Amino acid sequence: MQMEVLDVSPELAAEWLTRNTANRPLSKAAVQQLAGRIQRGEWQLTHQGIAFDEDGVLIDGQHRLAAIAKAGITVPLTVTRGVPRTAFTVMDTGRKRTGRDALALAGEANATHLAAALRGLHLYLNAPNSSWSGGSSVTSNDQLLTMLDEHPGIRDALQHGVALNRACRITVTAAAIGWYVTSEARPDIDQSSWKEGIVTGARLEPGDPRLTLRNTMLNLATGTSHRRRDDSREHLLYYLKAWNAWAEGRSIKLLRRSPNETMPRISKRAAALPTLRDTA
Repeated sequence: MQMEVLDVSPELAAEWLTRNTANRPLSKAAVQQLAGRIQRGEWQLTHQGIAFDEDGVLIDGQHRLAAIAKAGITVPLTVTRGVPRTAFTVMDTGRKRTGRDALALAGEANATHLAAALRGLHLYLNAPNSSWSGGSSVTSNDQLLTMLDEHPGIRDALQHGVALNRACRITVTAAAIGWYVTSEARPDIDQSSWKEGIVTGARLEPGDPRLTLRNTMLNLATGTSHRRRDDSREHLLYYLKAWNAWAEGRSIKLLRRSPNETMPRISKRAAALPTLRDTA
């Protein structure tokens, strides 16, 4: 076998793809994700590249080449030639490094929940009204690490999210994002009574937004309906609706979501009835 590092242009990538006669079907979603990484400058040279067998047939790396062609940018790539055809069955069978893995390697605690919260925060900030599931919602590991650098407060918000999840079954992701974005938008509001009301439900009158959110989440958790993959988006929508009512001192007895409802903006209005905010 011969291995070398080459600068692979979009034109060369397209030419090499014509030698792709023995690979699995191409995944458009995987190509789009890789192309996005190239366009964002996240591409890094590693030992993983492309491989040709003894006859010059491409047996590994079709998605990398397709992404280079799609991105229209030349990148360095490890190219291996002369790989035995018998090696094809054991290639590319390792587990892909996840966002959780990247954060854990960076020394972050609670990496699983943190990765989900960062992914959700990225979607909230960049595509709040799109589906939070499927290929279009995938966030790269580099994007997650960048998000953490830009929003370090999500670490503290995650602890509040875990507590709220235990109390009323709202997803940790939704609760962490809700806590973080409302705290950032309204630093003038002390949210301790917001959290306490949801966690305990004690001495809250019907219509109190904290009680309504708590009951809504508990009812959803015990329901028999099929759970969607974008539950965190739905939960965050309910969270922000209830939070806005609480911050404004309004009562709200029912939380609903219409099919095409957009994500609520965080209220900037002062409380008309401070008792709803100050009473727990």
